Amino acid sequence: MTEPDAAPSFTLGYVPGVTPGKWVRIWQERTPEIPLHLVQVAAAEATGLVRDGEADAVLLRLSADREGLHAIPLYTETTVVVVPKDHLVAAADEVTTGDLADELVLHPLDDTLDWEHPPGRPALDRPATTADAIQLVAAGVGVLVVPQSLARLHHRRDLTYRPLTGGPQSRVALSWPEDETTDLMEHFIGIVRGRTVNSTRGRPPAPKQPKTKRPAGNRKPPASQGRGAPKSRRRRRR
Repeated sequence: MTEPDAAPSFTLGYVPGVTPGKWVRIWQERTPEIPLHLVQVAAAEATGLVRDGEADAVLLRLSADREGLHAIPLYTETTVVVVPKDHLVAAADEVTTGDLADELVLHPLDDTLDWEHPPGRPALDRPATTADAIQLVAAGVGVLVVPQSLARLHHRRDLTYRPLTGGPQSRVALSWPEDETTDLMEHFIGIVRGRTVNSTRGRPPAPKQPKTKRPAGNRKPPASQGRGAPKSRRRRRR
């Protein structure tokens, strides 16, 4: 974040699986003089990043606690089930939660899906992270249900995934403190909402220009020298 009397900058946090690259490129094209810094943060720590002032905004999943924060939903992710490549699920185009009834479904502690009742049979112990759960799936211990972006992030050659219907979905949102909607924040909001550079709200904040005095030579003449001034007359020769 920008400190008082420091050069302006913008810090953006993002949770695993979210890819802010497109928006960062647009920022750099429109506002090259103001650097944008990226900070990756665990899903459970995303809101704390902006509440503690370590970032101006964060891209998070909407299952997070957002008290005192603005949030603009951006898109909804596809939910998938991750399985070994030789698993029966791999032969289907998509599966339902009912298809997982007999499967041991891993439920990591950093799970980003708001399950009321997770499908399948629960494991005796919950993996600490999604990465740990992926390792267990590769070892043939169970299957894992995650947003598609996390399945891609933890891609392995011995694993695959299929879309899952009937389960919760993850929504990605842009979030920032309610009382800190700065000009730079408005500029970034305009970018993620697809505003053009010519849009009033999408334009980057312009630096204030000092007032300049009008040169003396360009000043308007006094009223007595304007239209009301009498014209001189020539004397007639006799």
